[in-house]
Amino acid sequence: MAVLIAISAQFLSEHYGAPATLMALLLGMSLNFLSESGARTVPGIHFASRAVLRFGVALLGARVSLELLSDLGVSLLCLVTTALACTILFAIIVGKFAGMDWRLSLLTGGAVAICGASAAVALNAVLPPRQNSDRDLALTIVAITLLSTSAMVLYPVLASHLQFDAKESGVFIGGTIHDVAQVVGAGFAMSEETGQIATLVKIVRVSLLAPTIIAVSIMVTVLGAGAGQKPQKSGQVIPGFVLGFAFLAALKSMGLLPAAAGDVANDLS
Repeated sequence: MAVLIAISAQFLSEHYGAPATLMALLLGMSLNFLSESGARTVPGIHFASRAVLRFGVALLGARVSLELLSDLGVSLLCLVTTALACTILFAIIVGKFAGMDWRLSLLTGGAVAICGASAAVALNAVLPPRQNSDRDLALTIVAITLLSTSAMVLYPVLASHLQFDAKESGVFIGGTIHDVAQVVGAGFAMSEETGQIATLVKIVRVSLLAPTIIAVSIMVTVLGAGAGQKPQKSGQVIPGFVLGFAFLAALKSMGLLPAAAGDVANDLS
């Protein structure tokens, strides 16, 4: 069922231009009775929502290389890193004043700061179990997908209105829109140079997924995994899918990952 939904969502995305993640969510919501207690499909759904999703996040590492990161320069790299940290911190502070659970604040802030749905899935995998965690994840992904889709259309117009040059437009688009495909679409819709810069900035954000997940894992361990939860074991501080992400990124940086294999990893992810 998970594979059929994925194929159907990809088909709808390619033929009608809607984000595949959003299409998969809508299809999945219509079939949520398959995850009810006692259904024969429950074990498979749990496997797909845990192991398969984490595997997909690990494959994101095939998009990252040190050569691409060096092209941005140190100052721009620091800017993107600082913006990411400030976004997550802002979400936690606002969430506290709004009376939200800190885990939901961290989930939404991290997803906005890094790479949308993929980051939300990765963060949700390392955060302590909580009531309605699946609902929070679905809400975060839907909201981020809708916002990102709107930004893909509006931000190029806004960048032109603000009279940004190619580099400024690329940094603006790559540093704000969540989904990689939407960053590429918005950037190259303006110009070739803007598209290339936007893609590079976005790759920096994706590359920060692994250190963010490691930092969150360590924080959860230090805090005892939240109220009423036992601390994670030391072996769980760095999840396996994060190591996979770093391994693929290292292979690509050293030129040991063939281009065809990288393309397959991206599509499979």
